[in-house]
Amino acid sequence: MARILCIDYGGKRTGIAVTDPLQIIATGLTTVDSKELIPFLKQYFLSEPVELMVIGEPKNLDDTDTHASPLVKKTIKELQREFPQIPITKIDERFTSKMAKQAMIDMGMKKKDRRNKRTVDKIAATMMLQEYLISQNRSEGRASHSS
Repeated sequence: MARILCIDYGGKRTGIAVTDPLQIIATGLTTVDSKELIPFLKQYFLSEPVELMVIGEPKNLDDTDTHASPLVKKTIKELQREFPQIPITKIDERFTSKMAKQAMIDMGMKKKDRRNKRTVDKIAATMMLQEYLISQNRSEGRASHSS
């Protein structure tokens, strides 16, 4: 099986997480400067098969777009143009940065380490990917029970 890759895109930095080849566990891969995302992915895809990209979709609490939404939409178009063979799905990223910061506290990370925004972005991407995997398992579970 190929991996699923998740992107937490930001104006400056982009957190990236991937699944294991069996698509069971989400793991933080890295954080790259956003302008380096496409070159990084081109290199990564040479060594690892990826069957799906999941990208965080920024939304306000009332489901309207945020100031970051146009940037993410532009990036999705660029990803589709550069990697037409890999489908892209969007996932709600509303609370992932806050949840990532809380997870870092819960893991006992020092305050100095929690200030590293690269770490926050990578953990946020991992949390989004884990949430995606859980939602897929739920929908598969319902599908198998309804037959």
